[in-house]
Amino acid sequence: MTRLRMVLALGILALIGALVSGRDMFYQLTYAIVAMLVLSLFWAWTGVGWVRFSRKTRVRRAQVGRPIEERLAVLNTGRLPKLWLEVRDESNLPGHRAGFVVSNLSARAERGWNVRTTCLERGRFTLGPVTLTSGDPFGLFRVSRKVPATSTVVVYPATVELRAFPLPVGQLPGGDALRRRTHYVTTNASGVREYAPGDGFNRIHWPSTARRDRLIVKEFELDPLSDVWVILDMHRDAHSDAGTLEWRQSLMQRDRMPPWSRKPIRLELPPSTEEYAVTAAASIAQHFLRRDRALGLVAVGQRREVIQADRGERQLTKVLETLAALHARGDIPLAQVLTAEAMGLVRGTTLVIVSSSVDTRWPIVARHLDRSGLNVVSVLIDPQSFGGPPGIGAVAAQFTMAAIPAYVIRKGDVMEEVLGKAVPLRRAV
Repeated sequence: MTRLRMVLALGILALIGALVSGRDMFYQLTYAIVAMLVLSLFWAWTGVGWVRFSRKTRVRRAQVGRPIEERLAVLNTGRLPKLWLEVRDESNLPGHRAGFVVSNLSARAERGWNVRTTCLERGRFTLGPVTLTSGDPFGLFRVSRKVPATSTVVVYPATVELRAFPLPVGQLPGGDALRRRTHYVTTNASGVREYAPGDGFNRIHWPSTARRDRLIVKEFELDPLSDVWVILDMHRDAHSDAGTLEWRQSLMQRDRMPPWSRKPIRLELPPSTEEYAVTAAASIAQHFLRRDRALGLVAVGQRREVIQADRGERQLTKVLETLAALHARGDIPLAQVLTAEAMGLVRGTTLVIVSSSVDTRWPIVARHLDRSGLNVVSVLIDPQSFGGPPGIGAVAAQFTMAAIPAYVIRKGDVMEEVLGKAVPLRRAV
């Protein structure tokens, strides 16, 4: 029986005793119990009233394996002190525990604390809402008030540093194909022109400037290097899961343990081909973009995602942000995606296909694209190691017979070691 029920039962008995016997003692006891209930309810209500909650998230972008830091604070705007105040965070960010109990919060006082959370899964998450709970000194009432969500965060997929990977082979068709102007500073200077507002000083051609006595800048052409396109298979039937739910539950159980009893764990990916494929695609994109290559991305998950080929850190941010919210919910098989998306690609383009599908039709399409002048590289995630169907060996054998580089990643493999093996492309077009 709770305390409130006991007090109510005592009050009812006192009231009955007062009505039956008419003695003042029972009336006084009844009045005291009613006054205590009213006072306790008012105290509990004021415990969550006149409270201002604030949340400051230092960054809204993070990556799996890296921390997110927050500053949370409660301010007592009333004139009465708060005996105790429980702040319960209901964020859906895995492993995020920002709850706190504030005691003896005096009038006009503020109490704050820092929260540091290591990101364990990619995606878009909401930090909040927060529930404020307080009560009276007798423990009779608990009153809660919900504060709406105040912040969101995007967690990029994990990436690994690759020592080497098949680089795209340059296409040298000659003629007008190389005479395409670009605003990038490349190694191919095609001529000079007069300075225009907005030109960088690193483009100034000083010998011509000295001869003509006015600013002259260099013009550049695109590098004779092929673009890289990463095609990520997000068909729902192509992926397998070896217990992501249990993996999350084990992380939650570990998070409930006292900090001093937790054992440090090595960052590991969820046991699903989807997460391994996304991490491989993100790592390959980072590898080429950090080497100033033009890279594009194609994936058909919840919807068709196409990022046109570009270069630089801004392009890497676009790729990672797209992969953060991408899931294996596509309805179009990889063979159809390859047939449709490769139609507009020029000869010499490098296709990096990341898939865990054991369907033998898409390797046939990939081999046809390879013979038509595209450079195909396959990254295969073995679904059998994740409890899925066998057959990835037959897919890899088709690529091996066609002299197409193929990487096979299995559950528990160190991805940077598998993808870091240099397998050069076998021809230059």
